[in-house]
Amino acid sequence: MKLAELSLTRAIERLRAGDVTSEAYARALLDGIARNEPLIEAFAWFDPEAVVAKARTADGARVRGALHGVPFGIKDIFDTAGVPTRMGSPTYYDNVPLRSAVLVERIEAAGGFVLGKTVTAELAYYVPGTTHNPWDRRHTPGGSSSGSAAAVAAGFAPAALGAQTNGSIIRPAAFCGCIGFKPTAGWLPRTRMFAFSPTLDQPGFFTRTLEDAALLLSVLAGADPEDPATVERTAPSATFARRQQAPRLLAVRSPVWERAREHAQTHFLDVLARLRAAGATVDEHELPEPFGSAHEVHRVIMYAEAARRLVDLQRRHLRLLSGAVNTLIEEGLAIPEEALRAALDDRALLAERLRDLLGGYDAIVTLPTAGEAPSTLTTTGDPAFCTIWTLCGVPALTLPTGRGPAGLPLGTQLVGSPFGEDALLGVARWCEDAVGARLGFPGDPVS
Repeated sequence: MKLAELSLTRAIERLRAGDVTSEAYARALLDGIARNEPLIEAFAWFDPEAVVAKARTADGARVRGALHGVPFGIKDIFDTAGVPTRMGSPTYYDNVPLRSAVLVERIEAAGGFVLGKTVTAELAYYVPGTTHNPWDRRHTPGGSSSGSAAAVAAGFAPAALGAQTNGSIIRPAAFCGCIGFKPTAGWLPRTRMFAFSPTLDQPGFFTRTLEDAALLLSVLAGADPEDPATVERTAPSATFARRQQAPRLLAVRSPVWERAREHAQTHFLDVLARLRAAGATVDEHELPEPFGSAHEVHRVIMYAEAARRLVDLQRRHLRLLSGAVNTLIEEGLAIPEEALRAALDDRALLAERLRDLLGGYDAIVTLPTAGEAPSTLTTTGDPAFCTIWTLCGVPALTLPTGRGPAGLPLGTQLVGSPFGEDALLGVARWCEDAVGARLGFPGDPVS
């Protein structure tokens, strides 16, 4: 296997064994970036010389942490000390933070370093950045964590940070054919990460394997006093055990099933058939009636909170914001405080109902997207198949499980109980083995 194609865990093994230096590994990644970044445009900021210098420093270090010598993609909504953090918006063009986000600091404390800042949709919302899908550059990579998903899928980075307020990790991971993981709300601190909707914003990451996801979660998880939404819990394990017994799964089409394209519906039913053939118990039920309003509850919270967060920015930079953001602010400010409070109460009730429902199953299996990545660069696709799980703050991940009619990746989303990441990863490995689809790398993108 080429160095640039190593998973995060395998790269760390090679670095620890002395089979490869951090500089050699970084240069292998840089070679692929030099070849394909002009077509994919995953990075908002990138300095190859700085990457080589950091790799050399890592090679000379005596103390070596869990991520030592590995470069990471960082979504451009996480502050990075001395490096531009522009939030995908010209309103932040000159923003160079003095201190990094806590998640970036934790990567660096474990011996990793910043490879580059990956493209985000404008203010982590709707209007796409420059990034193309690495499987076919005529298609969207999804969003808003566009560059992070594309960078991991293309072999530019073994892992990258992202964040999700609706579907901004799961959707681009499914579109680009990599692992997308959004842990339980409260596991990962958001300190010095751009705040869009404080109730809904949830950091996560993209990797190539489930083992990589477990390792990265173990390093990044933990409370931070500057983010009161984080919780004090025993850190999750850096490893997980594949579930030995066939799991009991709840297949949920969700209230937006009709928005899925025919090929996505067919693929989902085929995945369920393969899971059953491997021995899983798969019950198919719709979510109970209260969840029929979940998408509207999510919309009220997101619009109202984002508008209140962004209105001062709009006052200073109205003409630099897109029409989509200005419309969001106008609509969100029109939502009364009592409507927001009611939506927050509804969210708490839905989260409780979902916890009860998950208590009878090892995981929920559902669609991550409406289908393969649309043939457009003007939107990032429909996030509706992620909305309920983000609203309720439960852990969710997507596995690559096939290809659509255009040859682009299709995924399957698994949802677990709050703070049940170890169990969810074990079920995901069982399902991955049962479905038997690992996509590999796309190669040079269609130009």
